[in-house]
Amino acid sequence: MAALLPLNDDYPVRRAPVVAFTLIAVNVLVYLASPQASTAVWYPADMMGRYCAIEDYFLRWGAIPNEMLGRVDQARPLTEACGAIGGKSVWLSVFASMFVHSGPMHIIGNMVYLFVFGPVVEDRIGRVRFLGLYLVTGVTAAYAHAITDIDGSIPMVGASGAISGVLGAYLVVQFRSRVTSLVFGVIPMRLPGWALVGSYFAFQYLLYVTTSYAPGAGSNVAYAAHVYGFIAGVIAGLAVYRLRWRSGTRLSDVY
Repeated sequence: MAALLPLNDDYPVRRAPVVAFTLIAVNVLVYLASPQASTAVWYPADMMGRYCAIEDYFLRWGAIPNEMLGRVDQARPLTEACGAIGGKSVWLSVFASMFVHSGPMHIIGNMVYLFVFGPVVEDRIGRVRFLGLYLVTGVTAAYAHAITDIDGSIPMVGASGAISGVLGAYLVVQFRSRVTSLVFGVIPMRLPGWALVGSYFAFQYLLYVTTSYAPGAGSNVAYAAHVYGFIAGVIAGLAVYRLRWRSGTRLSDVY
């Protein structure tokens, strides 16, 4: 959300956020090795060759709604100049799409949110559960988007659905924190954690409704994935709390 850029959460994590930082590292390395990054010098250098390499990359590793729901058999080319790809694993692409980003601003925005909120949620629910939450809410978000766009043929990429799940869990497990944020990118303020993630969800839901139902207001951003990923994170956070209550185990002791 451009109007609010989180910088730091005041919750003192007691253990190194190994999973959150590993996920950030994997996302960054995958981007640096992708054809849209200038660091990937092994892809074609000419403009058309590079363009087709990028298109093939997104078609192979992106989560495409009509493929996910079995409405087509293979990834079709987005332009006539580049051919279709074969041998794609749809299930693998759903998971892989969570680590693929379209550009530097896309990955920076996602990783900032994961850097601020991921360590807190990991510390509160444990490393294994945090990794499970990240992956499950990411897959849930992808399929929720697919169901809302059953004939969609545009690859969905990015960690936003999974990170929305992390924010949803944060709202349940550590909403009392205060988060230092830049308002409109310039004004530093300390805001309640619940207000920040709550306003994120409200903003994403507003954009989802607006772009879904307003004539001519389509968007290339999968807002449905953000909305349903957040809801999945809330449900997962509540489930973890219920499990703790039934077992009598503190969340901070579960790893």
